[in-house]
Amino acid sequence: MALVRIDKIVSSAGNFSRKEARILIKSGRVSVDGITVKSADEKYDPDEKSIFVDGMKLNFEILHYFMMNKPAGYISSTDDPRDKTVLELVPEEYSRLKLFPAGRLDKDAEGLLILTDDGQYCHNVISPNKNVYKKYYVKVDGQLTKEDIEKFSEGMKMADGTEFLPGKLEILSENEGYVYIREGKFHQVKRMLAHIGKPVLYLKRVSIGNLELDPAIEKGKMKKISPEEAALVFGLKAQ
Repeated sequence: MALVRIDKIVSSAGNFSRKEARILIKSGRVSVDGITVKSADEKYDPDEKSIFVDGMKLNFEILHYFMMNKPAGYISSTDDPRDKTVLELVPEEYSRLKLFPAGRLDKDAEGLLILTDDGQYCHNVISPNKNVYKKYYVKVDGQLTKEDIEKFSEGMKMADGTEFLPGKLEILSENEGYVYIREGKFHQVKRMLAHIGKPVLYLKRVSIGNLELDPAIEKGKMKKISPEEAALVFGLKAQ
């Protein structure tokens, strides 16, 4: 890895702001390989050095990725004057990271949501051109049929002119199934199912690409995932 300023390395852990990191350094509380750092301007390769704050070793990461099991009642936004946002569920230890959702998940929907500070990654996840399929478990009011499967495979055009790309419907029972889409337009899954006369009663995203929601994560909780795990989203086409 290239050399990185020590104040950036310290702040990347998520516990300190850049300003607080500089204060720590000035106070002599930061050391690299056992030697006290004298200036915030000093640069190091965090892959090659052992960096400590108050005797505790730091793990340096430029970018961060988290898997959240989003509960209903929260919107996928960084700020909203009326509704609760998913950032309100972020634990205090990660609150200093500038995280944002990689795509949207409806307010009343549950399931897998990725939080990150990697803008390019977020763009790739939500771009239809990247063919990242999102998989949703749905329960509907009505009976799903083979004709519904065909309609999903053809794509749909709403009465207001909104067009949805072809997706896939997999029937599990007469009123349950999986929906695969590679877009993330507003209320897309619900609008597509309502369009064929099968309004959604329950909606949960279970995977994005090959990244599946960890069943051990309780609703409203999240866990850190590695860059390699985050990259699993780019490994699945509609089956």
